[in-house]
Amino acid sequence: MTKRVLILGINGFIGCYLADAILKQTDWEIVGLDLQSHKLDDNINNPRLTFKQADMLQSYDWIEEQVQLADVVLPLVAIANPQIYVQDPLKVFELDFEANLPIVRYCVKYKKHLVFPSTSEVYGMSDEPEFKEYESNLVLGPVTTPRWIYSCCKQLLDRVILAHAQRGELNYTLFRPFNWFGPKLDELNISGSAKSRVLTNFLSQILQGEDLVLVDGGLQRRSFTYIDDAIQALLKIIENKNGCADQRIFNIGNPNNDHSIKELAEMLLSVVKDNPALAESAQGVKLVTQDSGQYYGKGYQDIPNRVPSIAEAREKLAWQPSTDLRTGLEKTVAYVANEVIAS
Repeated sequence: MTKRVLILGINGFIGCYLADAILKQTDWEIVGLDLQSHKLDDNINNPRLTFKQADMLQSYDWIEEQVQLADVVLPLVAIANPQIYVQDPLKVFELDFEANLPIVRYCVKYKKHLVFPSTSEVYGMSDEPEFKEYESNLVLGPVTTPRWIYSCCKQLLDRVILAHAQRGELNYTLFRPFNWFGPKLDELNISGSAKSRVLTNFLSQILQGEDLVLVDGGLQRRSFTYIDDAIQALLKIIENKNGCADQRIFNIGNPNNDHSIKELAEMLLSVVKDNPALAESAQGVKLVTQDSGQYYGKGYQDIPNRVPSIAEAREKLAWQPSTDLRTGLEKTVAYVANEVIAS
């Protein structure tokens, strides 16, 4: 059946890949909103995509109308930048929680399937060997450590969504991304204090011939998930065949790609050196260590391990990631090389 999918934040990393996959692999229609459209260039003129360039915060009347017309709603607008968590936690709260709460309520009002991006960070500093959606405790640091504002906002919205479902008012699916990566993750013109996610930081540093900064030695471990694998899970959630995603929470990650940040840096540097277009920029680049307080500012804590159980996604969605970390990095670096050559 043809679906109408509303994607808020469609020009973001997840949004642009999801739009591309929907237009290539399904007959669904998309309505999208974002501040910009440059990541949608290949699809912006597709007749099955209706794009509105606007600020979500100024567009609630339009959003409510579109929720009413949609079958599935994905509110992807959020700040996901650890430095901002520390430096401006209120900004994170205002966008990640307050701005998204009306969208949840519209889905309740018009009885729409809400597919909401939770986060692997809701598990916080849990010491469990793998995180399970329905069993793992969610462990955060003290309120004097503002790094946890993002996790707390997402967790609270998770709980609000489930509370509406408990009343029988809402059909939802929560998905928790575990370090999704790939081309178009973030803009690469990052310098100074405008730090972003770790892979983007490393690529930016390499392109500028700078040493790779390992915060607290880079011993933190993450389960890196290539974007193409992740998007296939989202397509299955939106399709919702036989109600497989109704009232469900899914970790979307790749436990086979459990690597430390230091291992990520070493592998990325190796991949860049193997790429003829970028190899020169990597010559002489070293790994250096910096204290997290100095790098992010006071109020930062990190998560030592982050490994998902994906048993739910395997069973309910028949989904399994297949891209190893090096292959994903090779695809990402090849894309960056083409962008550098083109510019």
